[in-house]
Amino acid sequence: MKFKRPIFFSIIAIAILAAAIYPQVEDGEKEAVLMQSIITGFSQLHFRPKAIDDEFSKDVYDFYLDQIDGSRRFLTEKDIARLEPYKLKLDDEINTSSFEFFNLSQEIRKASFEKTQGFYREILAQPFDYTVQENIELDGEKRTFAKNDDELREFWRKYAKYETVQRLARKLEEQEEKGEEEEKLSFEELEKEARGEVLEFFDDWYNRIEKLKREDFLSVYLNTITHIFDPHSEYYQPIDKENFDIEFSGRLEGIGATLRTEGDYTKVVRIVIGGPAWKQKELEEDDTILKVKQEDEDGPVDITGMQINDVVQMIRGKKGTKVTLTIKKIDGTIKDITIERDIVVLEEQFAKSLILDGAKEGEKIGYIKLPSFYADFQNSDGRSCAKDIEEELEKLKAAKVDGIILDLRYNGGGSLRDVQKMTGYFIEKGPVVQVKARGQEPEILRDVDPRVQYSGPLIVMVNTYSASASEILAAALQDYDRAVIVGSKSTFGKGTVQRFLDLDRTIRGYNEIKPLGEIKLTIQKFFRINGGSNQLRGVESDIVLPDNFHFIETGERDREYAMEWTEIEPAEYNQNVMKVKHIDELRQRSEERVAQDPTFQKVLENAERLKEQRDNSEYPLQLEAYEALMKKQEEEAEKFEGLFETEVNHGVANLQVDLPHIDSDESRIARNDDWLESVKKDIYIRETVNIMHDLIDLN
Repeated sequence: MKFKRPIFFSIIAIAILAAAIYPQVEDGEKEAVLMQSIITGFSQLHFRPKAIDDEFSKDVYDFYLDQIDGSRRFLTEKDIARLEPYKLKLDDEINTSSFEFFNLSQEIRKASFEKTQGFYREILAQPFDYTVQENIELDGEKRTFAKNDDELREFWRKYAKYETVQRLARKLEEQEEKGEEEEKLSFEELEKEARGEVLEFFDDWYNRIEKLKREDFLSVYLNTITHIFDPHSEYYQPIDKENFDIEFSGRLEGIGATLRTEGDYTKVVRIVIGGPAWKQKELEEDDTILKVKQEDEDGPVDITGMQINDVVQMIRGKKGTKVTLTIKKIDGTIKDITIERDIVVLEEQFAKSLILDGAKEGEKIGYIKLPSFYADFQNSDGRSCAKDIEEELEKLKAAKVDGIILDLRYNGGGSLRDVQKMTGYFIEKGPVVQVKARGQEPEILRDVDPRVQYSGPLIVMVNTYSASASEILAAALQDYDRAVIVGSKSTFGKGTVQRFLDLDRTIRGYNEIKPLGEIKLTIQKFFRINGGSNQLRGVESDIVLPDNFHFIETGERDREYAMEWTEIEPAEYNQNVMKVKHIDELRQRSEERVAQDPTFQKVLENAERLKEQRDNSEYPLQLEAYEALMKKQEEEAEKFEGLFETEVNHGVANLQVDLPHIDSDESRIARNDDWLESVKKDIYIRETVNIMHDLIDLN
């Protein structure tokens, strides 16, 4: 969507204002220029600008402490006392582009790093007593800052012991598996090895942090400020924007995963369909990456506390090389995953379809997978998801399917223009979504094409990670009673629109301080045609199917400073193509099947286990107790292994018209075979096919 005129003139206003404020800029003033450019941009353009006052200052202060020491490993109450006087003064510093607080925080951070490095080096020089009954709480939110250095050192003793216990337990287990002829080490030797490994990765972690530049830490501080506006508004260093563009293009050499930093940790937020990680099938959303090992290096590198740019650079690599990731699953188990890097194939991001056997003999169901709402904005003749979906619909209609399933699971959104067109394929014409900018009346985006590309039974599959444009489509079709929404309890809950602003455009000349980077701002909010927002609440499924996150709160509602749910006046809408009837009966039939299905019941049982283990962040440091806990967790996890390995969907086939293209390339054949295999084992597709049969039957 293009900027509206008021927004465009606001950008010009920023440029004029910035030029007036900074008539002469020197290298040392770059940070001040950066701060004012960001704040001016947010004040002018953000959908919900906030007053830079004492309340804002308090939020920045609290959130910044979480960013620099959310794990409560480094700062003491004495350190906090030095920072406390700034708690209600940061608004003044922001308005005057002063960095006293930031400078002091960096001074304290540097001193705390030197101090704690001395702690762990001294602690790891001596063996631990593994018979002592004691625990460690790893969740920083459940702990307070250490009262003094003695208490902080005690935490580091436990933390170093915890890391050592992990390694020692694995070494003892590996030694038990050795044959009689293999050399075995004594407990003392294994313990010393384990402590040495902990010392090595602690030192490596600290060395990497010491190499970070001031601008890296400043970026954290600036993003703390932008985050108070909302979690999707960010400052991007030039390298960060470059990484974003690479990700958006969908073509790079690596493993095919989108990562995000959460506190000290790097978390997997999306697996790129068709990429190496997706093919390898062990790395999953919400996995935490702890270490990275290159195939030509002796040991792994602990990435705790590492900047996301550095993590990404370590994981990316040339096609054919391998990288081993040590990951922590959502249930707390830790495992190594080796992935061979490859070119992430853009073709796997495109829409594609299959024919599925229905629940009744002779019933044919069309299945379309749409991984994202892609569009080539640089090329008017380039591919777009709307154009591709239209083609898939035509192919499925030619195959005379009885109903169509549109799968939007894990679809994080994309082109608003394309979701506007795509929704129109299923209705005659009318409103699709309402978009509201700050201080303006809502704009109703409509389907203006009276054609109906598909008029038959329709189901949209979603999950917790279906976001943004996916939610627009699902919400519109739900409001029109045009489709049944099937999946997680609700979608992600992102009801906002962002745009990038190049900060270099805000200042004329002054090339000596550029590039400044870019800011991504939330400039609009979108609303359903019924007037409600998808923000926070997401789209609630008409029929809920349990998944591993059934009892865990995820999505926008789990993000700090997320924008609130609001509503506006509904648009006038109606459609006469086909309306879903008997939704209560559809839901009841599905619930009865799910209740009798052993796999779905195991999914629910596993979801409860994951919730329980996620909430339990306290671990024993006594060796036998730790080994017993790990054994228990492994045994519990084993009960759910192979849960989705049984073929449940029979009669899964490509459309005949697609086979020449698939068979023309060996890699396409392999990727297609993998896809067919995954669809055959997907119990959610199976139940959706059953729901489709009920929909056809009842309608």
